[in-house]
Amino acid sequence: MNAVRSPIAEAEARRLLPSTTYVASAGVRRGERDPFVDAVLAEDGLGPVGGAPRTLDDLEDDYFDLIVTLSPEAHHAALELTRSLSVEVEYWPTPDPTIATGTREQIMAAYRAVRDRLKTRITRRFDG
Repeated sequence: MNAVRSPIAEAEARRLLPSTTYVASAGVRRGERDPFVDAVLAEDGLGPVGGAPRTLDDLEDDYFDLIVTLSPEAHHAALELTRSLSVEVEYWPTPDPTIATGTREQIMAAYRAVRDRLKTRITRRFDG
């Protein structure tokens, strides 16, 4: 769902990449906004993720140079979507922090780990 990993990646990519880079997040299914996402982004000086979670069908543009997927299901959907297109698809396996249990701080730690992992991956991939 486009509610946790992808919105975090979108927010961090918008900050780390040049403003001329088009960045959009989407999921296989639409999810509900996750307040922990907004909380970990706020810790990093970013505002809440804008808009409602989107699906691949909601994207305004169907031309991309690169699609980065963060879950196996999203990767499969992206490969299916792009099988007749000349688009690079990369899979960045990313844990799902919504499965974390425990105290609020333990759950936040799982979300922070995903945020930090995605920031590192974006920076390394794009020499940001």
